[in-house]
Amino acid sequence: MSVSILPIRIAAPVWMNDKGAFAMAQYKRITSYIIVAVIAALLGGGFVWGYSNKLAKNTPQGSGGSSANLAQLPSNGASISDARNTAVVRAAQQVGPAVVGITNKAYANDSREGKVLVEQGTGSGVIFDAQGHIATNYHVVQEAQEISVSLSDGRVVDGKVLGTDPATDLAVVKIDADNLPAATLGDSDSLLVGEPAIAIGNPLGLEFKGSVTAGVISALNRSIEIGDRKFKLIQTDAAINPGNSGGALVNADGLVVGINSAKIAVAGVEGIGFSIPINTARPILQSLIEKGKVIRPYLGIGVWDKNSAAQYGYSLNIDKGVYVAKLYKNGAAAKAGIKQGDVILKVAGTDTNTVADLRSVTDAQAVGSSVEVVIQRNDKTMTVTVTLEEMPEQQ
Repeated sequence: MSVSILPIRIAAPVWMNDKGAFAMAQYKRITSYIIVAVIAALLGGGFVWGYSNKLAKNTPQGSGGSSANLAQLPSNGASISDARNTAVVRAAQQVGPAVVGITNKAYANDSREGKVLVEQGTGSGVIFDAQGHIATNYHVVQEAQEISVSLSDGRVVDGKVLGTDPATDLAVVKIDADNLPAATLGDSDSLLVGEPAIAIGNPLGLEFKGSVTAGVISALNRSIEIGDRKFKLIQTDAAINPGNSGGALVNADGLVVGINSAKIAVAGVEGIGFSIPINTARPILQSLIEKGKVIRPYLGIGVWDKNSAAQYGYSLNIDKGVYVAKLYKNGAAAKAGIKQGDVILKVAGTDTNTVADLRSVTDAQAVGSSVEVVIQRNDKTMTVTVTLEEMPEQQ
């Protein structure tokens, strides 16, 4: 700001006369003081105006203003700096309200009161649409006779299990309530090793509900065998403890990229947690909503590899492939001519050297599709075509 100092003309006072010399001297002295004061006021005022205007550009203006250096957080209306307003903070605020606590209740016999409803355990879940569908783990709701869902706003509502898939440890719970927050599902195929990962859930119970832990994506497509199935999982060093099961793994954009599972863990090891990729979970969750189960293809056989046979006290004299120990009558394999005692080497062009290998490649096919199966029978190798059928309930 430029300040112009205008000339000031002081008129002679009307009371001046011959006897007023002393008064005139006093008048001149006072006038000089006034001039200095006016100039100082103009300069000082201009300096203060310019500085305050500059300061105003870097100071929050309240609810109607804005600031380039400060961010407004919706939870309590307070402003914090960019240094504190990290991706973890934003992700926690965006997804945290959609993470719920799930209490599994079942009836137990009491010697005095008979059957009583008792709590079997608690876990986590993620509301993923406005209709109240919640993604969680199968083991969180396993054998539940009643489900209680604790929302982030303090409400507790009854839940209903729509469907479960033990093979992938996934389940869907439905609640009926108004004004439900819903998380947005992301794309787990786009994840990069080393990018931030945020886990949100209820470790060790509801007293620690809404806990946030942060780390990075440690690895992708980790192949973990559980039972006779092989899982492709996200590995993270964000802490995932009992009670976190069914909670959300979130990226720095606030998108859910995985469903955490404390069941799939390495005992006694810290910094290694696993999450089911959301792209794997998405079609399963949709199938559970629509059908209450997951439709999977079925070969109609029971097989052993070397390790599984040893668990039952048998020794297999095979170098590769899986041994057909059981053939279900009228199953897809039996219809294609496969026999008990055959060794399956490949399915749909993929080597099958373990039971988990066979499960994985079969699950990747569509019901009703035809696949080539390479078998070995009495030292002879042959290829048969099997039309896959829908897996029966008992399988």
